[in-house]
Parts: sequence; C-alpha cells; structure tokens
Amino acid sequence: MSEDAGDGYLLDNRQAEAGERFAALAELFDPVTFRHVDRLGIGAGMRCWEVGAGGPSVPMGLAERVGPRGRVVATDIDVSWTAGAAGGPVEVLRHDVAADPAPGGDFDLVHARLVLVHVADRAAALRSMAGALRPGGWLLLEDADPGLQPLLCPDEYGPAQQLANRLRTGFRTLMAARGADLAYGRTLPRRLREAGLDDVQADAYFPVASPACTALEAATVRQIRGRLVAGGLATDQEIDRHLANVATGTMDLATSPMITAWGRRP
Repeated sequence: MSEDAGDGYLLDNRQAEAGERFAALAELFDPVTFRHVDRLGIGAGMRCWEVGAGGPSVPMGLAERVGPRGRVVATDIDVSWTAGAAGGPVEVLRHDVAADPAPGGDFDLVHARLVLVHVADRAAALRSMAGALRPGGWLLLEDADPGLQPLLCPDEYGPAQQLANRLRTGFRTLMAARGADLAYGRTLPRRLREAGLDDVQADAYFPVASPACTALEAATVRQIRGRLVAGGLATDQEIDRHLANVATGTMDLATSPMITAWGRRP
C-alpha cells in the first residue's frame, strides 16, 4: 500500500524492503481477506476495484475469482510492486484515492487493506470508494488498529521483548507524526454506516506469533531504522540488537488487530 506515499508515508514502496513486507502481509492476511471476499459472493464476471494494492497478491486472487469476463482495477500511487499482476482481467493504474476521481464505477466490490489508516483525507477516500459501487455492491475495508493492541510482544517477559516493544512504540510515534490514525480500525463499522451502506458487519484478526510476523518485523525495522535513529527513538546499536533477536526466530511477535468491515450499497 502507498496511497498516501511521498513525504507523508513512512513505509515507502520505493524501498527494497517493501517487497519483503508485501510478501509477509500477503502470507498473514490474504487468507482473511479472501475469506471475506468469498463470503460476499465475488465470482465470475464481476468488477472489482483494489485500492492501494501494494503487492500483486490480492489483485491476482480477485482475478482468479472474476475470470476472463470480469475486471479487476488495481490502483496505487506507486505501482512498481503491482505491475506484475497486470494482464487478463487486471488493469493496473497509478491513482490517489483521496484526490483522483474513481477509475470508473459500478463495481461489485471495492476493497482496501491497510490503506485508510495512512491516508490524510480519509473521508474523501471513503466517499470515493463508496460512490464507485453499483447498487448492491460491497465495500470491504481492512485496517489495523495499533491503539487496541500496541505491543509487538504481548508476552513481555525479558529484555529482548522489552526492547522490541520500545521500538514498536517508536514506530507508532513516527506513524502518528505523519498523520496516521492509530485508532482508525475500530471506527470502520460506524464510518460505513455513515457512508450510507447497509448490512454493515465487522470482525478482527490478531496474529500473535508466526514466521510471517517475524519477517514483517525485520523488514519494517530495516526500512525505518534511519528515521528511528534520526528521531532519537532508538540507537543503531539497539536496532542491531533487536534485529539479531528477531533473527533467532524464537520471539513471539504479534501484529496489531486487523479489523475488517463490510457494507452493501442500497
């Protein structure tokens, strides 16, 4: 995802670690995303808009479901990691969801994962997505809520876990300074109702330990280490020690809860 990229977005898609992050996020969250997509009945011949696609996994998964008669429009401000999904029913477009007109309309599904929490004008982005639905179409939004569970190591039993949680606090500080709403995920059901959608529901997924969590943490810390040091939030020595701890594969590293909410246009 990089719908609010540039100077404001902390996790720039142009960095090499972005590909590692996208792979880890796909492993962690694609099963959850597609469980919801399938529950909503997305299938052959349907039209989907994947907002802030980031990597190729979700557009390709949607393409498998809609088939050659369907259409998947995958958009992002930086499409360098998404371009590989282009072809067949998948069209990849450079697009800013908060500033640019929607890429067409009458979508059966509009989906965004880990996008709105980073977008400065979230209200405009949500209006654009809801307005692009056909009557009966579904808006499916997934965003983390670090405020609900702020710890990287919920089981903080030793110095390595304490250091990990302190660095995670620094990460949240950097995100907030760039306009991220760390409590946005919990608001999704209300915001979908306010957008005029019906049949609104929501649930959450909270990985506590997995190899993908470990890979995600290592890539994220490498990506932001310069900003952590520059902001006085950690030293290079502390970051090196944390990355060495993570590399042992013995730490139980969690993510923030991923809240998924969905609603249908009347």
